[in-house]
Amino acid sequence: MYIKGVNLGNWLVLEKWMSPSLFEGTTAEDEYYLPRQLSKEVYEARIKVHRSEYITERDFATIKSIGLNSVRIPIPYFIFGDCEPFIGCVEELDKAFSWAGKYGLSILIDLHTVPGSQNGFDNGGISGVCKWSKQPESIEFTLSVLERLAKRYGKRSELWGIQILNEPITERMWNIMDVPNRYKAVDEEMSKGSGPNSLEFLREFYIKAYRVMRPHMREENVIVFHDGFELKAWKDFMREEEFKNVVLDTHQYLMLAEAEGCEQSVDGYIKYIQENYAKDIAEMQKYFPIICGEWSLFNSYGCGIDTAGGQSPLNGIESNVDKLSKSEKKELYREIAKAQLDAWRNGIGHYYWNYKLLLDTVNEGGWIGWDSWDLGKCVAQEWYPVEY
Repeated sequence: MYIKGVNLGNWLVLEKWMSPSLFEGTTAEDEYYLPRQLSKEVYEARIKVHRSEYITERDFATIKSIGLNSVRIPIPYFIFGDCEPFIGCVEELDKAFSWAGKYGLSILIDLHTVPGSQNGFDNGGISGVCKWSKQPESIEFTLSVLERLAKRYGKRSELWGIQILNEPITERMWNIMDVPNRYKAVDEEMSKGSGPNSLEFLREFYIKAYRVMRPHMREENVIVFHDGFELKAWKDFMREEEFKNVVLDTHQYLMLAEAEGCEQSVDGYIKYIQENYAKDIAEMQKYFPIICGEWSLFNSYGCGIDTAGGQSPLNGIESNVDKLSKSEKKELYREIAKAQLDAWRNGIGHYYWNYKLLLDTVNEGGWIGWDSWDLGKCVAQEWYPVEY
């Protein structure tokens, strides 16, 4: 079955730019510092309300109604409630499986964060710190989380698969994103020794993860690994008979294409999509089934300013002047939507990032162009072709 899905980001793994009000009254930029700047009572109340309201059964009904068949659910390493001061969220994931069953949706569980962080991004749980692969105890803990997930959900009919780890960063992307400067560490001492993961380490880790998960999962379930932003580096990986139903995940964002020099225009984006995304996925599909686990319509041209790789008003980059008419916007987004959807057809499917954001882009200044991250808003404005 071809996967047409959407991410439920910012539900169980928080991202400040997607829901700024959750962080009110703090200077926290990420999930690590939020409970350290709020009282236990306030933090727990805020998180519980957010989780109960942000995604509900109705959202699964809506996702089904727009023609999608799968959800990718980012989860934190503290899902089982064994990492204070964070609160576990396995009950919410249990509910998601029940809702998915009712509406005929499959689920890809995505381990989105690990202790010590695999990328230094804010969505990795703690900004500016990337030391997970250098901490043996954190690696072992991660494997134990994956094993527990496989044991709990591996026989559920709603499960499509489990993703070993989201976006572990390797050297090239570490430099492109300039992680230490873009994601400033709060505690310089804690960030000492941070750096990218090696491909050699990731290869070893992925094999260990496969071996702890596979015995507890149905054979038809997939185990997904992320390319570390190096899609074509995996041609000689997991070729042995032992490895069954392994899927390679790649994340392709136009904001990263811009950071690599893609021209900020409709024609520039389409050319880049066809010459890079489409060709690379077609090439790698010979080795693994390829899923594009994250993509969106977001681009700087639609914002009217260069967002410097997708930086937001929270980073001080504001888009306040609408340079495109409604019809021009519709043409822009539909053109790049179709080009990307055509590219993903060279693989086995895709998951849009993201299902929703809690941003009021109408009444709050600086957010022009950011509706394009929100699938619901894209569908409502006829930018995302649901018939595709």
